[in-house]
Amino acid sequence: MAERWRPETHTFHLPEGEMTITLKDVAILTGMPISGDAVIGPQTKPEGGWGPLIRDCLGFDMPTTTPIQGRGHPPLNAGQVSVPWLVSHIQQEVVINDETPEEQVERYARIYLIGLVGGFLFPDKSNRWIQGIWLELLTGDWDAIGQKSWGSAVLAGLYRELCTCSKVGAKQAGAAMFILQLWVWEHLPMFAPADPRPYRRNDDELNFLQNLPYGVK
Repeated sequence: MAERWRPETHTFHLPEGEMTITLKDVAILTGMPISGDAVIGPQTKPEGGWGPLIRDCLGFDMPTTTPIQGRGHPPLNAGQVSVPWLVSHIQQEVVINDETPEEQVERYARIYLIGLVGGFLFPDKSNRWIQGIWLELLTGDWDAIGQKSWGSAVLAGLYRELCTCSKVGAKQAGAAMFILQLWVWEHLPMFAPADPRPYRRNDDELNFLQNLPYGVK
């Protein structure tokens, strides 16, 4: 599909004509909002650096020195947060029960959102780093976060990455490629896998699926 993508028109050139992924596709497949405030991030590093912002948002400090005998990069490096380090820290530290303070639960929820947005909806090519820009976008009011047009931003990022990876010599791709995969399965069914469960789903399962985005089905 990347080889058939034309950056000039943002469409796939197929034998039958041109097709492209639309906002409606994103909304139906993922359930993400496609109207609301634009997802616009800061253009400069916050005053005082990324450390205080991460501490306020995540509730802990991240090491800025190389963890393993001088090899690799530190967990906080040039405004980027290490995904493996963050996941490992959360798995070791996060315990939620009836006695957990609401403030701590909200902090854990923000950590989850940062991982979801920075590592799944807008991943880099290595899928190992989350850009610091998402920290500022996800530290505001809960209602304001939900009212942003995330679907539009994700589709724009997907378009941009398709334009990049369609060039000669490109070997990797970032962005939310799972949307492209779901879109291909829906519109070009000859590429879709066979239904792993061809039997008829029971009523409870059907009722559960009715409340989920079409891509989950």
